Amino acid sequence: MTVELVTTLGKSFLFVLATMIPILNPAASAPIFLSLTEGASARTRNALARRIAGNIFWLMAGSMLVGSYVLGFFGISLPIVRVGGGLILAAMAWRLLSASPQMDDSRAALVESFTPEHARRQAFYPLTFPVSCGPGSISVAITVGVALYQERVLLSLASTSGALLALALIASLIYLAFANASRLLRLLGDSGAAVLLRLSAFILLCLGVQIVWDGASELLGELLQRAIPRDV
Repeated sequence: MTVELVTTLGKSFLFVLATMIPILNPAASAPIFLSLTEGASARTRNALARRIAGNIFWLMAGSMLVGSYVLGFFGISLPIVRVGGGLILAAMAWRLLSASPQMDDSRAALVESFTPEHARRQAFYPLTFPVSCGPGSISVAITVGVALYQERVLLSLASTSGALLALALIASLIYLAFANASRLLRLLGDSGAAVLLRLSAFILLCLGVQIVWDGASELLGELLQRAIPRDV
């Protein structure tokens, strides 16, 4: 029995790790985080990174454990979540793409205005959702949560424990990537960092459009199924 529990825990750990890391992708989100926290001190960024990592852990854990029940309670389907969240993500990416480079005097003003209170207000929206953890991540987490279900209680607990351990590891990686984003991008220089930021923002825009398309396609498919009369 113990071997079976450990095996179940290990399988769920690897399953969640392999599924969620490509979706959350800390390395790709780090330049976006750095741009949205322009003017923040290293201490403020470190605190933000810790808070964002914690937010992502609880948001993903909640989506896995109770996400399907919450959506069912409010009558919200996953395609609707994808369309709404994808629009927010695309709008955020477009703002980053169209932003003009900050001048030295502008950066100095941002340093004065980016207070710890301002950072705390931005910790969840938009830095956690939808930049670091978007609707696609939530949809995947809900789907993964359904796949983790086991009929036997002990096996279900082991499977859930493995998933939570994987989420804790992913949150730690996100914290490390965000907390050290400025050091990593400093190696690229100003021009290299600007290119990486624009590229990341463009990928983020494409991801938002893809999420909207996926949700709209599912909604259109449901509409067509209802419109086509079934054979009696």
